[in-house]
Amino acid sequence: MSRPRRPATPSAVVSRSGRFADGPAATVATFSQSVSFDWRLWRQDIRGSIAHATMLTKIGVLTGAELKAIRDGFAEISSEIESGTFRWLPELEDVHMNLESELTRRVPAGAKLHTGRSRNDQVALDMRLWLRDEVAALRRDLAEMQRSLVLLAERSAGVLIPGYTHLQRAQPVSFAHHCLAYVEMLARDDSRFADGQQRANVCPLGSGAIAGSTLPLDRELVAQLLDFTDPKTGRPRVTANSMDGVSDRDFVVEFCASAALLAVHLSRLAEDVILWATSEFNFIRIGDAYTTGSSLMPQKKNPDVAELTRGKTGRVVGNLMSLLTLLKGLPMTYNRDLQEDKERLFDTADTIRACVRLMGALLSHTTVRAEVCNAAAADPQLLATDLADYLVRRGMAFRQAHHLVGAVVAFAERKGCPLDQVTVAELRTVSDQFEEDVREIFDLKRAMARRTLTGSPGTREVARQLKAWRRRLGVGSSKS
Repeated sequence: MSRPRRPATPSAVVSRSGRFADGPAATVATFSQSVSFDWRLWRQDIRGSIAHATMLTKIGVLTGAELKAIRDGFAEISSEIESGTFRWLPELEDVHMNLESELTRRVPAGAKLHTGRSRNDQVALDMRLWLRDEVAALRRDLAEMQRSLVLLAERSAGVLIPGYTHLQRAQPVSFAHHCLAYVEMLARDDSRFADGQQRANVCPLGSGAIAGSTLPLDRELVAQLLDFTDPKTGRPRVTANSMDGVSDRDFVVEFCASAALLAVHLSRLAEDVILWATSEFNFIRIGDAYTTGSSLMPQKKNPDVAELTRGKTGRVVGNLMSLLTLLKGLPMTYNRDLQEDKERLFDTADTIRACVRLMGALLSHTTVRAEVCNAAAADPQLLATDLADYLVRRGMAFRQAHHLVGAVVAFAERKGCPLDQVTVAELRTVSDQFEEDVREIFDLKRAMARRTLTGSPGTREVARQLKAWRRRLGVGSSKS
């Protein structure tokens, strides 16, 4: 944010009201100002103001020449903000008053701009516009991260790892299947943001402070100009109740709730990455650019990007709780408490987008150690369930088969040999249903080929899912 470069003069300040003989105390002004953070809404505020001015011209409040002057004035102001030379004045409280004051100083017609609107519906509009832009950018980031996961899955095609439950080895899965689990999670996240976007895409301008306006405002025109339209019919969408229009922050909460769940998904992925990168697992190597060293121990290579992503999840979840707590006791309609929503919203958006981008980049610079992964997946105990299925295919009830295979596992442990080294003769002491073909159960390649159900980690099914996601995300093969 650029710093003020000259003090405000009375002509540059738009008074809030003639009701007060004196301005607020300096401490109150400092306490209540929001321009230190809501300046970020400047693009949306100017866009909304131009749409409002266009509508005021249509209903005769502004002339065509005045509309042009307002547009030109905002163009100059926008250039100054972009270049960092615009002066934001805390004494003008917020982004709205700063922009309107500066416009009025340059363009006399700016004094007419606030006709038929309040800062209550103005800020509600700005936040919807800002969030609409932010969600579109975040969804692009999510798609890019999904591509990183799909390409990592492709680079590790054929690599198997143990799947884990309770952080104990369970059954064999492909590394690609594990990656695609997170692709599915991110797809649900994307759909939540898209769904919430539709509820945010309703124009509140024209609600006024609480009760609309007696002027013949054309709310539908403003909505059309600002692209608040039904995606199917193209019809403008405006809020149906002026009181709800100025006080509704559901769209902010919904975004932060979706972001909190996304952060939880990223945190789970980060935890997997952290574990896989340890010497104990040693499944992956992360590129040096996405790790850090130790100030004391020269051998260390720490997965800080993943750890910070895991840590920042608490921050995003905390922002959601802050918003819910902020809103829970507010009476209708606008209350100044609502000023506190922006920092939580901005911080959530900034944090979640940074995590998505950095984790996606980390994955793009990750190498899978195939030999280590495949060695871990070769543990024959991972196929104990397959052994139970073998008995089921011979007509045995699964509960009985489960019990008998458990006895075989216990026998192997007592004998001190891997599960696949128990002889057929020894197996038959547990059940006469075991035949010589039982040895095939421990052929890992065949075991993965047998997994043909939709959604399974079977060889053919994973290849099908990879192909589908490549097509859906528009990515090619990463194999070289």
